[in-house]
Amino acid sequence: MNRLKNKIAIITGGASGIGKATSFKFSGEGATVIICDINKEKCAETLAALKSENYSCEAYVLDTTNVEAINKMAKEVAEKYGRIDILINNAGITRDATLAKMTVEEWQQVIDVNLTGVFTCTKAVSPYMIANNYGRIINTSSVVGLHGNFGQTNYAASKAGLIGFTKSLAKELGKYNITVNAVAPGFIATDMVKTIPEKVVELMKSRSPLNRLGTPEDIANTYLFLASDEASYISAAVLSVDGAFS
Repeated sequence: MNRLKNKIAIITGGASGIGKATSFKFSGEGATVIICDINKEKCAETLAALKSENYSCEAYVLDTTNVEAINKMAKEVAEKYGRIDILINNAGITRDATLAKMTVEEWQQVIDVNLTGVFTCTKAVSPYMIANNYGRIINTSSVVGLHGNFGQTNYAASKAGLIGFTKSLAKELGKYNITVNAVAPGFIATDMVKTIPEKVVELMKSRSPLNRLGTPEDIANTYLFLASDEASYISAAVLSVDGAFS
């Protein structure tokens, strides 16, 4: 299928995990994919894998909190392709600790990447969407942003903040035919989850009626739906993709 035929899509954190799955999913649906990721090695690997499939793609090695770099990337993409249609704000980090043990640096790093980074990327890209009177902005929240989680006050705060950001921005940009939505994944089998002890992972599985973790493809499929014309009347929504975990 070609649900994203000729669309220009920027995917932050697009070189691994959910972002990588989304890069392949969108490419397969006809989009030109612009990967933005801080990991140079993974950027090169994912770009090479996409090109081996003859997909139209580019990659930028950058930090989403670097305002100058983000603005430069958005300008270059818009000038080269004439527009930017889709922004997937997928980049994120964790620095888990209980509040008593959490450092100011651990708090700030998570807020900077997970929340301020989304603001920075959206502020850079949205003017080009406004000029074209079209856009799809999808922000990656989390089930933790909806319900909280022990040892993740920083992460939960950043992901809850994204929900408020999403709902407010949807009201601002709707008149320009731009939808803004959030996806709240549950526990997904990514490299981030691999750092969690096995007994905790098994507990996560047991709490899901589907008795499994989600896959990156589960989230990529959700991004695809929200980015497609099939979701043209959905905006300010928060879609939980957690196997009924919550």
